[in-house]
Amino acid sequence: MRTFVAIPLQTDSYALLKALQEHLRASSADVRWTAVASIHLTLKFLGEIDPAAVGRLAGAFRAIAASQEAFSLRLGGLGAFPGPRNPRVVWCGVQGDLEQLRKLQERVDEVCAQLSFPAEEREFQPHLTLGRIRSGRNLQRLSECIRIGPDLQCGLQADCFNIYRSTLRPSGALYDVLESFALCAREPE
Repeated sequence: MRTFVAIPLQTDSYALLKALQEHLRASSADVRWTAVASIHLTLKFLGEIDPAAVGRLAGAFRAIAASQEAFSLRLGGLGAFPGPRNPRVVWCGVQGDLEQLRKLQERVDEVCAQLSFPAEEREFQPHLTLGRIRSGRNLQRLSECIRIGPDLQCGLQADCFNIYRSTLRPSGALYDVLESFALCAREPE
């Protein structure tokens, strides 16, 4: 089954993501927009795995979650991979406690490597995928919309991460949570 590890979003994030997508839709670019309710912060794409591997991953991820405090992020800003002049993926940015986010992502990647999953070769660039470019139609207008994007922001409490199964369908991917791992509560200051 096709799987990945990600931090889910709270429902109050959806209004921001929808507003950002609406801003970008005004470009009339040929983009396959991600369903807002399906957007997540990916930590590790695992690809096709044997269902039995989920149990091994879950045990290791529980240990990570037990020793990692929850942290706060902010969603906001727009960008594109590989860049705004030749976009293939349009994204919403992630700010806030990026050190804790990177620490969590590195630990997830290390555990996966110990369990024979390939280590990530690219540097982790936290983002939320808003859409994928299908053709070159109106790319210049899309790039301009990315450049002058609204300065909307929304808080996100990263208090858990999940293993998801991804089922590909013509209407878009369907995601099911296979296992969830709650991060430690923060110590009061």
